[in-house]
Amino acid sequence: MSPTLRTALCPVAPSATAALHRAPRPPRPSSLAYSLTIPGEPHCAAIARTAVRSALRAHHLAPYVDIAVLAASELIASAAELTPAEDLYLSLRYRNAALRLVLWDQHPRHKDPDAIALCAERRRRSLWLLAALVDDCGGDWGGDWGGGWGSAEAQPPHRGTKSWAVLPCRGLEAPVPRW
Repeated sequence: MSPTLRTALCPVAPSATAALHRAPRPPRPSSLAYSLTIPGEPHCAAIARTAVRSALRAHHLAPYVDIAVLAASELIASAAELTPAEDLYLSLRYRNAALRLVLWDQHPRHKDPDAIALCAERRRRSLWLLAALVDDCGGDWGGDWGGGWGSAEAQPPHRGTKSWAVLPCRGLEAPVPRW
């Protein structure tokens, strides 16, 4: 028996057939959770901007497209400059009435404390526009994950450096209309 035929004879789980008969739910802000791996090259920021824009519009978060697209561009530009031609991993989530953009790059952690401080300062300076954007949205600098923006050594399973922006979304707590 060929592998294709064997797969075709596999029974479908009852819960899967029930899902086929349910009306589809429209995307909601709370279900926004996307990730994208892109090459660390400047032209790839355009691809990420398009993906972020489409995801936000689909999840009824269109008023936040401009700020999120700018935040993603700044995160990618900084990482591409520090780790050229290395893959970048961008995550976009909506949690606790805020958009969360996280970018992991493959910039290795330095061993020398002076090099660590110099590298952190260089990254912080390269994200000055991101800092202003987060500040305008009501966020602030955060040296750890809880803050409005920042960078830190990535934790396993990721490697390299994690940079993020948390953009508060005002007025989205109301339910999204169902169509």
